[in-house]
Amino acid sequence: MNGACNSSCCQICGEELVKNGRTSAGRQRWRCKSCGSSSIRNRPDVTRRAQLDAFLGWLLGKQTQKEVSTGTTGRTFRHQTAWCWNVAPEIPVTGEIHDQVQVDGIYLGSWCCLIARTPRHVLGWQWCDQEKTAAWAALLERFPAPKVVISDGGSGLAAAVRRCWPETKVQRCLVHVQRNVRTYLTNRPRTEAGRMLLRISKALPRVGTAEQAAAWMASLANWHAVHGDLTKQRTYRSSGAVAPAWVKAGQTWWYTHKRLRSAYLLLEKLVKNGTLFTYLDPDHEDLAIESTTNRLEGGINTHIRYVLRHHRGMSEEHMKRAVEWFLYMRSEDPQPAWKLIRPEHYAQGKSRHQHMIDEQIGPTELGTALTAEEGLWMRSGWAGRP
Repeated sequence: MNGACNSSCCQICGEELVKNGRTSAGRQRWRCKSCGSSSIRNRPDVTRRAQLDAFLGWLLGKQTQKEVSTGTTGRTFRHQTAWCWNVAPEIPVTGEIHDQVQVDGIYLGSWCCLIARTPRHVLGWQWCDQEKTAAWAALLERFPAPKVVISDGGSGLAAAVRRCWPETKVQRCLVHVQRNVRTYLTNRPRTEAGRMLLRISKALPRVGTAEQAAAWMASLANWHAVHGDLTKQRTYRSSGAVAPAWVKAGQTWWYTHKRLRSAYLLLEKLVKNGTLFTYLDPDHEDLAIESTTNRLEGGINTHIRYVLRHHRGMSEEHMKRAVEWFLYMRSEDPQPAWKLIRPEHYAQGKSRHQHMIDEQIGPTELGTALTAEEGLWMRSGWAGRP
């Protein structure tokens, strides 16, 4: 009995089948009591389910293909599971309104994956070439507006939030703010003003109450009262000073302490926008809003890099599929993988032999191409000697 049939009747005479031992491969053998024909039952759906499970076990795990494929080689495993790359998982949109949503992007080769998640599960993703407003809007518009969105302030995200979720509060990741300030000031600022501002920024992730937030903003205001003049000092080219490399040609002046100024203006802008301490807002006390995107950057993005590191050498398309499966398995209610299988996923394409042109039968016709046998080129080596 071949094919996908699972009937208990003989396909030759229609009589009932009985068990008749097993094959050398361990499969159940069936025998017809009427005509005596022997057969086995083939279940392609069960086979594909097992192949997809083995494929995902390898793709999302640490084992090699040879270790996953019991009783076969890695080449056989790749041949049997090649169709599994065609199965593209997607997280269905439920329309549920969440209290908080974290968003972040991760770059993989020439692609960027934008990810949205709650503190408990992944909501969805969007592939793009870089973080820009159109890409972020394509991701955010799928979901109802949450009460608070936590972000690292990536490029284009603020405009996308204003367009798609105009009523949503924004919480800037405090860890990313601290990193941005450290990028401007370095770990060892040369001036006392830079060292004080760096200490203020390092205290930012430790703010846990409204009183501490008020004290932190007061310390920033005191710093500006003492060192604010440094952020306005200018150096003029006419004074004979050597212009830094970032000064444009023809520019007559520049800020003397540009990096110190940039660090302070970043903190000042976030304080004025009210995006630093949204998680301490009395209206959101019962929501337990998080102040960082660590659950996303450290819990999701880091593990994505681990998965890709275990399978180095994959093409970008396969890397994308691995990331999609990783995120799908961390959604709220992922369906069993075999339910995503469609006939078009495992349909065999045209064999490469079907594209070959049959060679003409009979004597070879005269052609116009030049060949070495006609003596048209100088020979090299011993054959070219007289």
